[in-house]
Amino acid sequence: MTGDPFQCRCVLCHDYGDRDDADHVDRTIIGHVQEHGWHVTMVYEDEIGPGFAYTIGLAHTHGTPELAMFGLDVHLMHRMLDTLGEKVAAGAALADGQEHDGVARGLPVTLRQADPRWYRTFFGRAIGFYRRPPLPVLQVAWPDTNGRFHWEDRSEPAHRNSQPQLWLPPSEHPVGVWTAEL
Repeated sequence: MTGDPFQCRCVLCHDYGDRDDADHVDRTIIGHVQEHGWHVTMVYEDEIGPGFAYTIGLAHTHGTPELAMFGLDVHLMHRMLDTLGEKVAAGAALADGQEHDGVARGLPVTLRQADPRWYRTFFGRAIGFYRRPPLPVLQVAWPDTNGRFHWEDRSEPAHRNSQPQLWLPPSEHPVGVWTAEL
C-alpha cells in the first residue's frame, strides 16, 4: 500500500448498527472473511461486458490491498486471486508495480494501483463491507500468450479490451466496454 496505513473500518471491526439487516450475500462474505481471511466476489460476463472478480477481506485480515481481475473466466480468476491471497497469508507484501509468478499460465501478473474513482463502478460489495472508501485495491493484470500486457502497444486489440486500466482516472481511460457504464 502507499500513503497512510490502512485503518480497517469494516463491518467486523465496527458495529454500524445494521448487522441484522445484512442479506445472504453479505453474511456469506463475512463468513468467508472470518473463516478463510478473504472472500472472492465473482461478477459474471453478460451483455454489458466481460466478467471480473475481486477480493474482500485481505485488507481486514492482512492489512494488504484488495485485488481485482478482469476479462477471464470468473472461476479461473477466483483461483488466481486465491493463489495471490495465499501468498499474502504466507507473508508476501503486495504493491503497485510488482510482478508475481505462478499465478497465470506460467506467465507473471502485474499489480497496478486502482484509482478510487472506479470503486463505485466495480467494487460495491467491498465498499459495503469496509464502509469507508477509499480502500486499497490493486488490479491484477494478466498478459497475453506472448507475455504482453493490455496497455502495451504490441498487444492484440482483443487483449487490450479484455481488461480495464483502473490506474487511469475514468476520464483518461480509453473509450470501450469498461467505460460504457460511466
